[in-house]
Amino acid sequence: MRFRTGAALVALAGVGVAAAVGYGVHDLLGDVSPLFQPDECTATVSGRTVTLTPEQAENAALITAVSVGRGMPARAATIALATAYQESKLYNLETGDRDSAGLFQQRPSQGWGTRAQVTDPYYATNAFYDALEKVDGYEGMRVTVAAQEVQRSGFPEAYADHEADARVLASALTGNSPHAFSCRIDRTPAPERDKLTAAGLTHRADVVRREVGDLFGSPPMGGFAPGGVTTGHMEGSAHYDGRAVDVFVRPVSPENKVRGWAIAQYLVAMADRLGVEHVIFDDRIWTSGDRSGDGWRDYDPPERAGSRLILEHRDHVHVDVFD
Repeated sequence: MRFRTGAALVALAGVGVAAAVGYGVHDLLGDVSPLFQPDECTATVSGRTVTLTPEQAENAALITAVSVGRGMPARAATIALATAYQESKLYNLETGDRDSAGLFQQRPSQGWGTRAQVTDPYYATNAFYDALEKVDGYEGMRVTVAAQEVQRSGFPEAYADHEADARVLASALTGNSPHAFSCRIDRTPAPERDKLTAAGLTHRADVVRREVGDLFGSPPMGGFAPGGVTTGHMEGSAHYDGRAVDVFVRPVSPENKVRGWAIAQYLVAMADRLGVEHVIFDDRIWTSGDRSGDGWRDYDPPERAGSRLILEHRDHVHVDVFD
């Protein structure tokens, strides 16, 4: 899996400045030109809203998806997110204090891995969870205490400053708060080559298929329904062009509904990087581009024939990508 390192070569001391500049630009644009809205992502839970840049959102979603794929509780994601907030502002940094680097500012000299490994978000996140799982009773600890057990920071109470925002993101991105996370993404990716992969998918769709499978594992009693030769979909479906993937979360149950929302909201967080056009789950739809600012809308397919379960996407997450 390839994730961006847009904050490369930014020193840890500059993280706060970079973040402040980013949010300052956002505020300025919001005040000066209501017609121009920057790309951003938001999570809202229990009246609290967290706003992220697309890059921060990708990293937050990855951190959370890894915890879901490992079968860890939402508390683990909260601890990891609070840690990454404090250490890097959720940016994958190339440098930091002494030899620290990456989302968690892990130090190769302290046994966290090579520099290349700690700046790989997937590796770094798994390394953090490997250490967290060794902390006896972390689930019941204060977030800042559990984070400190892993990080051994010189500022052990600093993680508490980010706990509230981390809780919001963890609740949304683990799927425990459905349709609570959304992104406004106006960019449209360039067209890609027409040749389909062996799975009957465009290259872009196949990347989505493999990435979701790698992170979340094989859904119970289901799998991926590739495009191209798939039948049983509405006329005009992206499946017939090889641009769509269905991720099944069967049987329909409260537990699998949570898992479905974790997958669906992960895909929205990664929409810019993966070229996602639509995500549909549980009778809700998110659309990239002009309508992305509307968030998750009620899904109203043009036809209501056939299986209501399939049309309302209760047992699978549907994602399609741009041409």
